[in-house]
Amino acid sequence: MSKQPPQSLADHLNPFIAPFRHDGSGEFHLRSHKTNAKGGLDKDKAEKIIEANRKRLSDSQEKLYAQDRWSILLIFQGMDAAGKDSAIKSVFDGVNPQGCEVHSFKQPSPLELNHDFMWRCMIALPQRGRIGIFNRSYYEECLVTRVHPEFLAKENLPPALVTKNIWRERFEDISAIERYLARNGVIILKFFLNISKQEQRARFLDRLDQPAKNWKFSMADITERAWWSRYQAVYQDIVRHTSTSQAPWHVVPADHKWFARVVIGSTIVSALENLHLRFPRADKASLAEFREVRKALEQEGKGKANNRARAKKASGAKAAK
Repeated sequence: MSKQPPQSLADHLNPFIAPFRHDGSGEFHLRSHKTNAKGGLDKDKAEKIIEANRKRLSDSQEKLYAQDRWSILLIFQGMDAAGKDSAIKSVFDGVNPQGCEVHSFKQPSPLELNHDFMWRCMIALPQRGRIGIFNRSYYEECLVTRVHPEFLAKENLPPALVTKNIWRERFEDISAIERYLARNGVIILKFFLNISKQEQRARFLDRLDQPAKNWKFSMADITERAWWSRYQAVYQDIVRHTSTSQAPWHVVPADHKWFARVVIGSTIVSALENLHLRFPRADKASLAEFREVRKALEQEGKGKANNRARAKKASGAKAAK
């Protein structure tokens, strides 16, 4: 009886990635994606996967940094209390911080408003060999500004450019830039943390009940909650129009934080695995140089050992007198 071939890491992780990935090849309806999915896991099993993914991510990040060819851009979007901050903290726990940069994009400053809507994110893109994490991103300029047109007015665009086509044009611009980045070695993974309105309510109440979490609460969150349906419709439009094979969206069930972390960690690890990263190999000239350096270091060690032996011998002879 023939043995089954061992399951690859990609095959092992795929059940936690494929159901939530949208690359624009089919229709997308946000209401079809459950916010409370668990992927057939319980919390204990999920924690084991999360921990294994942390180790894999740490190993791959070191190779990514050493190889210095690819960079990773991770985009996190979601309603308030969807778990973006905690997901980033959990997934990257133990990863060398020198190889990662987190940027949180909040309300634009006057300087940022005097530039194009992509500018503040473009200057924060990760270098080769690095992982860049955007906690919110340029997608806010197709989201908040669409729900609240008064914010769009603050961008000081020429009136002739603010037409009914502006959102379609921004989607086109974003997709073009993401395609350009992909062609320059940037792996783009986008995560929409899909939380239910009921779970958001529970998390808001938790923030109010626990003094250590009070700082997270803002009345603005409640104001935005009143626009829930509008935000959901806009998010659906964003995923529909900006999902591509080069920059797919992952609609992550976020009611259970532990399962969201399984999906996010598995997606990142799988993408890095597909790059076939390895530590750079030295060329023949470097290897020959290394051999010479080794000889010199070993000879230096022998010299120090001989000096210590002579000093010990001299000390013994002096004591005998």
